[in-house]
Amino acid sequence: FQYDNDRVPCCVDDRGAAPVPEHVSHGQLIYLIAEYVRLTGDTAIARTNWPRIVAAVGYIDTLRRQRLTPEYDAPDKRHFRGILPPSISHEGYSAKPMHSYWDDFFALRGLKDAAELAVTLGELEEARRIGALSDTFRVDLIASIEAAMRVHNIDFIPGAADLGDFDATSTTVGLAPGGELHRLPRAAVERTFARYYEEFVKRRDGPQTWEAYTPYEFRVPGSLLRLGWRSRAHEVLDWLFKDARPVEWNQWPEVVWRDPRIPRFFGDVPHGWVASDFIRSVLDLFAYEDEQETGAALVIGAGIKDQWLREGDGVRVRALPTRFGRIGYHARAVGDTIVFSFDPGSRMPAAGIVVRNPSDLPARRILVDGREASPDAGGDLVLLAAAREVRFEY
Repeated sequence: FQYDNDRVPCCVDDRGAAPVPEHVSHGQLIYLIAEYVRLTGDTAIARTNWPRIVAAVGYIDTLRRQRLTPEYDAPDKRHFRGILPPSISHEGYSAKPMHSYWDDFFALRGLKDAAELAVTLGELEEARRIGALSDTFRVDLIASIEAAMRVHNIDFIPGAADLGDFDATSTTVGLAPGGELHRLPRAAVERTFARYYEEFVKRRDGPQTWEAYTPYEFRVPGSLLRLGWRSRAHEVLDWLFKDARPVEWNQWPEVVWRDPRIPRFFGDVPHGWVASDFIRSVLDLFAYEDEQETGAALVIGAGIKDQWLREGDGVRVRALPTRFGRIGYHARAVGDTIVFSFDPGSRMPAAGIVVRNPSDLPARRILVDGREASPDAGGDLVLLAAAREVRFEY
């Protein structure tokens, strides 16, 4: 259903491809193919769809060039320079198209993945070309975010360059699946999700005057984990989890109303995107990929609660798919020690495996296969070689 001009439609129904001006789908298509290849090792789908991938990259480049004309060098338009033009892919902007960073984060994800797929397929010249485009786009995107923050006099990452609006559920895509935590302005990222948590607490604990919210917020706990805020991630998951509607369906609608019987719009039921947000955040509790300047790392146990390790046989993870192969481990508490035992067979990531300290207490000593090891600045352990067992002693 890709158009002759290389645009990827946002959706397809029995009438065919939708002509709505949305700009997320081009990057999402490439990401979908790349993630499938990473998790399965099956490159045939990438080879078959390589012309489509190159076409989607070309369409992203065509879009960004609309904001690279001299007009966008002017001070009052500098925060639009080099990013994608306005769209309504973010439903909050359906009344009027906006320069949505939601679009840009997915476009950057797609460009990075297209370059990676080019390497996988041996298309090295294309890998260099698309990689350079990805790097340039990232520079323009971050410059746009910083300029928009100055224009709107805000200390958080806005949802749209035009508005300077607060929208953490949109910004979270820059962290996952975007993978840009280590390149985005850190203070602004932390302020964005600190403000989200502050507003969440007011909604949860304050006067119950709120009317509705969208369970897209299920994607936020993954970002909270990446910032090292384990307890906040669990608070959000626990509160959102209770609002399954109907409870017996084990799913969430697109809109949750405080009054469950109010006759108002509640969107699609079951809602697939909300479900995927929930699944992604829950899997992040046990393992997630962390893209760093030195390559990707695999973070283990960022969301494991200490109390889980002291109940029954602790926590077992079996054959969890990651880009480094299927991983498995057993984590449990033995007295004043927490033990991680790893299944063999996973590939070692370029930046290593990070084993998060599951306790709020600093470890008195860390042992890797019986030998003492040093934690990093956050108190976690970074493994650069395969290990069978890690012990945190308190």
